[in-house]
Amino acid sequence: MTTIRVGGVDIDTTAPHPARVYDCLLGGKDHYPVDQRVAASLPEAGAQGARENREFMARAVRWLAGEGVDQFLDIGTGIPTEPNLHQIVQSVNPAARIVYADNDPIVLAHAEALLVSSPEGATHYLQADVREPATILRECRELLDFTRPVALSLIALLHFLPDEVKPHDIVAALTRALPSGSYLVLSHAASDIYPDKAAEVREGYARGGIRLAFRDRAEVARFHEGLEPVAPGLVETTSWYRDTARPEPGLGGIYAVVARVP
Repeated sequence: MTTIRVGGVDIDTTAPHPARVYDCLLGGKDHYPVDQRVAASLPEAGAQGARENREFMARAVRWLAGEGVDQFLDIGTGIPTEPNLHQIVQSVNPAARIVYADNDPIVLAHAEALLVSSPEGATHYLQADVREPATILRECRELLDFTRPVALSLIALLHFLPDEVKPHDIVAALTRALPSGSYLVLSHAASDIYPDKAAEVREGYARGGIRLAFRDRAEVARFHEGLEPVAPGLVETTSWYRDTARPEPGLGGIYAVVARVP
């Protein structure tokens, strides 16, 4: 194993890493040749899906900020890629408050980029694991007021959680804690939109030792049971838009939804 020290964290540069592969797919610079090899082995749909997913996140959180939501909890943050969620939200409402959470030391090494808030607002980073929702909910209350609506962002995270860790129960625990008027913003790689391409992407990641759990539409819909999907509901990322021009049709094969807590 070869390691380098980044931001006080030892980073293994000999094994591919999901956050770095994603950074590579987005055209970032925080990755290594081993990550580039995984990204290069994926079909074009892999890179296109990453871009479409990022664009969905931007549309969704910008719309929520415009609707008056000024608190955001982003779990599974990943390596910072501009514009980051707080930059998008605070461009609409400079007083917005954002908490990022990730369990990955690689993200911790780059977390300073997530903490550059507007003067009126605030950002905070938690080194925390989505598989321990009670811990995240307890610690994020230092910045977020749970007597008012909070937008929970789970972007391209849940397909890294296998069924045995009960991801639907994890999401239910998080959304149960949100006050009425809050929102869930979720994207998840699909197994049934483009099955052949999905299999190629899974195999490409698997060759790098990264396991993916793509799910079909019914399985993804279970993540927002009991919530009220905002039109257009659970759709592909490029089909979700509210106050912008319709995006170009995509081939990424990722489901997206924004759902309100009643």
